[in-house]
Amino acid sequence: MQAQDLLPDDRNAAQFEGVAVRKGTVGAFLLNARVWCDADAAPAAREVAARDMRQALPALRALGLFEVLEVRDPALRRWLDAAGAASAGGEVTA
Repeated sequence: MQAQDLLPDDRNAAQFEGVAVRKGTVGAFLLNARVWCDADAAPAAREVAARDMRQALPALRALGLFEVLEVRDPALRRWLDAAGAASAGGEVTA
């Protein structure tokens, strides 16, 4: 399967498991993860990255991203685990 098979050029989003997923969601998550993991990134940039990653999590889970790929950075993996727990009723901070 190629990208255009999933989302043709004339479509910007699709539904997966009842969640709207926009084109670029996975790429944006990867770029935000790099900022979040960068020890030299400004705290404000890390906060924005965390917010944007948190908002993308339902779409990423609907796609099954974390079922086939493992996050190697231990701190980011812990943050994602906490974010999963938070979606069940708590809150996650950057």
